[in-house]
Amino acid sequence: MRWDNLRLDDTGQGEPAVPLFARGAVTRTFDTPEFRGITFYEVHARSIVNRVPGASHVPFEWTINPYRGCSHACVYCFARRTHEYLDLDAGRDFDSKIVVKVNAPDLVRKELAAPRWRGAPIAMGTNVDCYQRAEGRYALMPGIISALRDAANPFSILTKGSLILRDLDLLAEAAEVTEVSTAVSVGFLDRDVWRSVEPGTPAPRKRLEVCATLNGRGVPCGVLMAPILPYLTDSPSALDAAVREIAAAGATHVAPIVLHLRPGAREWFFTWLSREHPRLVPRYQELYGRGAYAPKAYQERIGREVTELARRYGVGRSTGRAARTVRRERPQPPSGPEQLSLL
Repeated sequence: MRWDNLRLDDTGQGEPAVPLFARGAVTRTFDTPEFRGITFYEVHARSIVNRVPGASHVPFEWTINPYRGCSHACVYCFARRTHEYLDLDAGRDFDSKIVVKVNAPDLVRKELAAPRWRGAPIAMGTNVDCYQRAEGRYALMPGIISALRDAANPFSILTKGSLILRDLDLLAEAAEVTEVSTAVSVGFLDRDVWRSVEPGTPAPRKRLEVCATLNGRGVPCGVLMAPILPYLTDSPSALDAAVREIAAAGATHVAPIVLHLRPGAREWFFTWLSREHPRLVPRYQELYGRGAYAPKAYQERIGREVTELARRYGVGRSTGRAARTVRRERPQPPSGPEQLSLL
C-alpha cells in the first residue's frame, strides 16, 4: 500500500496535488483479544477540521474524524465506500483496517487557533465512530475535547460506543463554557438482530444507559433511532419497545431514520441479507431497487409512528439531572465470540 500516493484532490492536469497524509503510515497490530485481526495504520493528517461538501444535506458544516474505518462492523454503515479511496475494500477491510490520525488532538488545537477560524459548530462521529474500539488504545478524544473546551467551540458527538463515558468530566467541563450536544444511535432493541448487524458495538440497552448518564451530568443527549430495518425492526411492537426505553433513558429527543443503502454499504448489506435472511432479499430489492432510500411513503409512515410514540411516552420531558435510570439488561450467555460489548 503506497500511502504517500494518496491525494486530497487532483489538479485536473494529470498531476497529483497535495498528499492526503503528511508522511507514510506506520502499521501496527496488537495481539490482544479485543484487537485480534485488526490492523492499525497510524498516520499524520494534514488537516483535521473538515468542511462538509456543499451538496450534502446534513445539518452541520464542519466535522472532525480522527479515524477511518470502524471495528463496530455495522453491516449497513454508509461510510464503507470511503475506504475505497484508500485502495481498501468496503467490506472486511473497512471493519479490520483502521486508519488512526495520531496527530488529531494537536491539529485540532492548531486549527481552532487560526485567525481564519470563526468558531463554527463541529460535529464528530458522523462518518465513523470516534468512540470505536481503537479509541480505547489511542485515546485521541480527550485531547480533541480539551481543545474544543479551551476554545469554547460548540460541538456535537454521535456514537454507539459506551467509551464516551470515560470522557464524561471533560464533556461536562466543556458544557459549562460552550454548547455541547451528544446522541447515541439506537435503532432497535432486538438482541439477535443487534448481534448480527452491529457485531462490534455495545448492546442497545447499554447505549441507553450511556444516554441516561450523560443527561444526568448535564450533557444533553438524544437518540438517533437508526437504522430502522424494514421487516426486521419496524413492527409496531418493536418501535413501541424502543421508544418506551428511549424515553426512560431521559433522551432529550428521538430522531428516526430508516435504513439507507449507498454504494459500498449496499453490496455488503445484501451479502449479509442473503446469508442471514434470504427470504427478505426480494422485499429489499423492491424497496431499494431504485436507489439508496426506501420509498418516501414508507419513511413518512415510520416517522409518524415514532413521533406519536415519543409523544405518548414523553421523550424530552425528563432531561438533565432528572433523567431516570434505564432498566439494566439481565446478563445473558453469549451466542458467539464475546467481543460485542467491549466498549
